[in-house]
Amino acid sequence: MKDFSTQQSVQEKRFALFGRGMLLWTMAAVFLAAAAENINPPVKRAVVISCHEMIDNGLYQSIVRRGNQAVEQGADYLILDISTYGGLVESADDISKYLILDIGKRIHTVAYVSTEAISAGAMISTSCKDIIMRENTTIGCSAPVSMGGQIEGAEREKIESFVRAAFSRAAQANGYPEALLKAMVSQNLEVWQVRNKKTGQNEYFEKEYLPADPNTYDLDNRKLIVKEGELLTLTASKALEYGIARAVVPDLEGAIAFLEKRDGVVFERPIPTLETTWSEEMVRFLNSPLVVSILILGILLGIYVELNTPGIGLPSLVALICLIILVGSKYLIGMANWIEIAFLLLGIVLLLIEIFIIPGFGLTGAAGIFCILAGLFGMLIKNAPDEFPWPQGDGQWKEFLDNLTGVSLGFLLFIVIAYLLAKYVFPKGFFVKGLVLKETVPSASLSVIATGLPEHQEKTLQPGDIGKVVSTCRPAGQARFGDKIVDVVSEAEFIEPGKTVVICRISGNRVIVKEQEKKE
Repeated sequence: MKDFSTQQSVQEKRFALFGRGMLLWTMAAVFLAAAAENINPPVKRAVVISCHEMIDNGLYQSIVRRGNQAVEQGADYLILDISTYGGLVESADDISKYLILDIGKRIHTVAYVSTEAISAGAMISTSCKDIIMRENTTIGCSAPVSMGGQIEGAEREKIESFVRAAFSRAAQANGYPEALLKAMVSQNLEVWQVRNKKTGQNEYFEKEYLPADPNTYDLDNRKLIVKEGELLTLTASKALEYGIARAVVPDLEGAIAFLEKRDGVVFERPIPTLETTWSEEMVRFLNSPLVVSILILGILLGIYVELNTPGIGLPSLVALICLIILVGSKYLIGMANWIEIAFLLLGIVLLLIEIFIIPGFGLTGAAGIFCILAGLFGMLIKNAPDEFPWPQGDGQWKEFLDNLTGVSLGFLLFIVIAYLLAKYVFPKGFFVKGLVLKETVPSASLSVIATGLPEHQEKTLQPGDIGKVVSTCRPAGQARFGDKIVDVVSEAEFIEPGKTVVICRISGNRVIVKEQEKKE
């Protein structure tokens, strides 16, 4: 029994020694691994994408494309080079949600403010996990504005509440001072800085939420940061002091160095930059409100000039090109879906049938105009084909109103230019100046020779001659004077075949007529 117990005791000692040895080896391995990691930090991949100029739907689509491309390339960090004064609220919100809810869960996002991040630019910056600012740059001032003028009262608060919620979402997701971000949006906020005695850190509170516990907070030394009636805009140094910026650096390379030091990593060099493509920039340009106004003006003016000149030529071609550019650019950024395009094409077909086939103007023409307006209206709002084209949120309402302002500007310009054309240009024949003889005598003494008959029977047309319409004047058409059919233009009215017309005046080779009044 004694020998057996002794043998068992020896074995237990051996196992204990073996266990201690394994523990020492494990600790040594962990220590060596940690030391090796400090000597050779992990290598990471970073990609830079630019976020410059106006924030719009085209930029949103481009950021999504380039962000997904960076993930596919195996990037660990996505750095947005931000330089913008703002743009469309809905587009900024789309980018913000993409950064927080989508790509932010797959890659570390960083906003590098290279010049300024104002308005929508501030919303995008705070949607990144880190903000690094270049020296002497600015961020903030995100109050919503409208192309149509000032936003006041309940309408302003409705839009501001949406933008404030977007900033609150970013603050909660990425650890920024929520009260300060909300003060970038609304003027009616008062924000105070109070030091937490337990943590030693400064915290920021809206006036109505100021803490009252003197044991936790240094209430006697609280500091007013934002006065009521002010919008918060911060320089890089102040953003760093208030905890919005993680660092202030001299350039992009300084931002890279800060991230490497803070996170204990090394980035592969060179760091690639994914720029927008020329086609993306072109689409963004074509969807700007000013260009949309010009395209609407081109469509309406081309149709108007074509209807006031005989035949189909350059004006109708210009109108068609403007229409294709307008619809195509809206389709590429997701503003126009196939239903809206179908409505627009159906309206054009119905209107052409009304003009060239069905005499007069009735239900077909009215339906065509309705379909065209419905298609254009739907293109002002981003919606799925199975959704009714109506703004759903405050961001969509603001974008819709901005787009509507651009379209309205195009209509207003058309009305002004059409009036000037009708009063000063069409009577003098400037549009066909290179194709016809210049008018050298008053129109009352001009005449047009209706050729096609034997030379001794040629009929000379003069103001006051009476004829019959043979093809509908819309307002360009044809009328018969004696045995000769002549191209005519009515005075801003539609005249059906068979109606009696009288020549008002002759300008160059243009014969202007009006319907003869019936004698009672």
